[in-house]
Amino acid sequence: MKTTALVGMDGSIDFLCFPRFDSPSVFARILDHQKGGHFSVEPQMKEVQHKQLYLPETAVLITRFFSEEGIAEITDYMPVRNESERSYNAVVRKIKAVRGTIKFKMKMQPRFDYAREKHSVEPKEEALYFKADDGTKTELRLQASFPLEVRDGDAYAEFELKESERALIVLESIDAGKEKDLADLTFYAEKTYFDTINFWRKWVNQTTYKGRWKEMICRSAITLKLLTSTEFGSVVAAATFGLPEELGGDRNWDYRFTWIRDAAFTMYAFLKLGFKQEAADFLRWIIEQDKNRDLHLLYKVDGTADMEEIELTHLEGYKQSAPVRIGNEANSQLQLDIYGELLDTIYIFNNYHQPITYELWEIICKEVKIVMERWREADHGIWEIRNEEHEFLHSRLMCWVAMDRAIKIGVHRSFPFPQQEWVQVRDEIYQDIYHNFWNEKLQCWVQFKDGDKVAETVDASVLLMPLVHFVTPDEPRWISTLEAVNQHLRLDVLVYRYDNEVSGIDGLEGEEGTFTMCSFWYVECLAKAGRLDEAVENFEKMLGYGNHLGLFAEQISKKGEHLGNFPQAFTHLGLISAALELDKQLTRKNG
Repeated sequence: MKTTALVGMDGSIDFLCFPRFDSPSVFARILDHQKGGHFSVEPQMKEVQHKQLYLPETAVLITRFFSEEGIAEITDYMPVRNESERSYNAVVRKIKAVRGTIKFKMKMQPRFDYAREKHSVEPKEEALYFKADDGTKTELRLQASFPLEVRDGDAYAEFELKESERALIVLESIDAGKEKDLADLTFYAEKTYFDTINFWRKWVNQTTYKGRWKEMICRSAITLKLLTSTEFGSVVAAATFGLPEELGGDRNWDYRFTWIRDAAFTMYAFLKLGFKQEAADFLRWIIEQDKNRDLHLLYKVDGTADMEEIELTHLEGYKQSAPVRIGNEANSQLQLDIYGELLDTIYIFNNYHQPITYELWEIICKEVKIVMERWREADHGIWEIRNEEHEFLHSRLMCWVAMDRAIKIGVHRSFPFPQQEWVQVRDEIYQDIYHNFWNEKLQCWVQFKDGDKVAETVDASVLLMPLVHFVTPDEPRWISTLEAVNQHLRLDVLVYRYDNEVSGIDGLEGEEGTFTMCSFWYVECLAKAGRLDEAVENFEKMLGYGNHLGLFAEQISKKGEHLGNFPQAFTHLGLISAALELDKQLTRKNG
């Protein structure tokens, strides 16, 4: 996996960055219908109805077209094989006339560099080669089992398939100097389809999970795998940039990068499901990034950290939600929680997979030193508040987690470290959280404090307190805090991350939807508290908010629409974690 594509219900590829997740887009019609570029295959039938599904336990997507005139089918997949360094970087599109004789129209309209650059096209060796005019090495090759023509720099075709006949199209990203590795159309037709299906099913069957909701859990795991770079081991937060958190608003960010927080949570999900190689690859990537420099908040997939945030003013945005941004300004923020999320994952890796190396322990000691020096500081928090810093409860909580997990690893492995000093700091952080973030009036732990002044607002990230074992589910203060979340942030099974109308804390115009990951955190808290009937109901109702493929974005609007970048790793790992806890508690109860 090197990149991802989004395929609409009409069978059009409307989003694709090539050759990597964080590369400039070549198709982005989802962000601008006229300028963005797309790759469509349209059966020429009247009154067509559409249906989409994944082949079970795979990332192979089928789009079907139903009409009185016939049934057509497009099967899309990115071919994969086990040798990551030699992985293909292609999209294969298989077209079939299932019933009837059907005419098709194909359009392939690339728009390089986020639709900022013109391109040239050259017919060569029964294929079309597309190259950006900007002097970069971005180049595509298009092959098809039917004749292609070029008009105004784009590829077009019209072809007819009789009943049961098939056609094939392959779009490849060309790596400079590796043209000899390109395969011909016959190879893709005869080799890659079942190889890809078998790859995914073999990968899924590695899971040690045998419990309830396995189909949904595996779909979420496959989604996380699709967001994981086989080349580097890093994980992007989402496949897209610019999809809005509010329709018509300007909360539009670029999530095609590796956040340490999101990636650490993702590795937690992989480890709990038994996918240990992904976690090992990520930790190797972390060691490489952290060896000779301080840990960054986020990285590009290759480990570089330069990502200026700019606005693409020439794109109208999804449903006129502008501006469209690339890069991410949050890279310059202080977010102290990342150390806790990372060390919690390393702790699980050390306990349940394999002992960590002393090289990694030295990195842990470096991160612990930073936590010890800075845990009292204000920061921008898990939600990346742009206009101000506070002493956020979640950041303080994760500083406690960082100290606690580091101590446990050190004791378990008998590594050298100043145990008494570390324990003293851990306990000091605990006391600060327990006493100084408590709001007596609201009877709950609140979002932040500034010195001795305690906030008057609740934050859904407080739901992590029992999940990271800071408190037990029957702690009186926790029970009261959970009720405060229920009263102030919950809408049936949907949970807002905070009430911005009350606090105005994020300083942004407009409003956002409910935060789906927080809804799954709430389910997990119910399960830990033994409120299993409520937890099951909440979880299964939440599953109903997924799209037709079982995928989730970041948020859900008042109308039940998905908001934010898609698909979102955070949401899917929240789903997995909630399901695992719920299954564990149900098994304990029912045997």
